[in-house]
Amino acid sequence: MLGFLFGFNARLGRLHFVLGIIAVAVAGVATDLALSPYTIQQLASGAKPPANPFAWPLIFPTLGFLWIKLTLESMRIRDMGWDPVLVMPAWIAMGLVDNVVASKFPAWSIGHGHHGTLVGTTINFALILALTFWPSGGFEAPAPASGGSPRTPGPSQRSNASSLPAAHTARATGAGFGRRAF
Repeated sequence: MLGFLFGFNARLGRLHFVLGIIAVAVAGVATDLALSPYTIQQLASGAKPPANPFAWPLIFPTLGFLWIKLTLESMRIRDMGWDPVLVMPAWIAMGLVDNVVASKFPAWSIGHGHHGTLVGTTINFALILALTFWPSGGFEAPAPASGGSPRTPGPSQRSNASSLPAAHTARATGAGFGRRAF
């Protein structure tokens, strides 16, 4: 089920990942700008200002953009040949541990008001660089039982190269169109 929610089984190339992250960032900024006048109008009407005036209107859009970002990262991790079911929880756990260490030991944090350490920031930056620049992993099909290479068609595939659409139709409909199914 997590594969459907976070795209754990899908692949996403470098260019599409970068463009997707840029699109999510632009949409997030546009949402912030669109909801800011609403919050300012509520404050101007004399309502009691909450502790963080921009928090409540932005909760659902922020969760949506976070879900999209995690999905894009999971798809890119799968494309690199890594297992997102292992990498994503480790990345999130590293961020949580880094936040706890920075809050318990303020001298180790990057600066006043920052909730991270230099180690956590370096690891996060390295993972973002890997997602952006790491080449796609090898995801060829397994070698066929006849010993042929997965990139070169076997002898039976070479002779029937003109009947490729018929083979796809036969496979989709379950009919052999006169051919034997082994």
